[in-house]
Formats: sequence, structure tokens, C-alpha cells
Amino acid sequence: MQETPVYMVVNLHITDKDEYRKYEKGFFSILKKYNGSFITYDDTAETLEGISPREGRMIIFSFPSEQMARDWWADSDYQDLSEHRRAGTEMQFLTMVKGLPPRD
Repeated sequence: MQETPVYMVVNLHITDKDEYRKYEKGFFSILKKYNGSFITYDDTAETLEGISPREGRMIIFSFPSEQMARDWWADSDYQDLSEHRRAGTEMQFLTMVKGLPPRD
């Protein structure tokens, strides 16, 4: 049985580029450790409809399963690294969205 992927959707404002750069430098190796895939980021996302348009950076990445995403989040190396993100950004949200289950 194939697991259902999950997508992480992030919105943040970078307030200290040097601190955030430290985070970026370590992010990808930990993402790969949990079979995560970076999809995209956008500093100029356009809201086409809705009452709460997003400003700042939007980021999307994925994991092959909810458990892999939760393991990534709980990883002590990631939590240590994320202190740079916390110091260098104002996080609006980091949301886990479950993908559609595989079709037969």
C-alpha cells in the first residue's frame, strides 16, 4: 500500500537575511534525509481571490508521507537549525496539507 504524500505550505517575512541564509544552507540536507522534495518559493505570489492576501515569501515542499513530515519536524538537527529561521523571519504559517491518496 502506497502512502499519501503531504505538502508543506509556508508563508514568512524575512527580517534578517544573514540569519535566514544560515537556515537555508542547512535546510536541504535535512529535507533530503526524510525524502522531502522542494517544489518552489515565490517572493511575489499573487492572490487572485480572498480576504487575506499573503505577503512575503511563500514556500512549498513535500514529503512522501505524513510520518516522514512529522519526523522531519521533530528532528533535533532541524529544530536546532530552525532557530536561525525563527531569528531571521516572522513566520505567518507552516501548514501541512495532505495530498490525495494514490489511485488504483
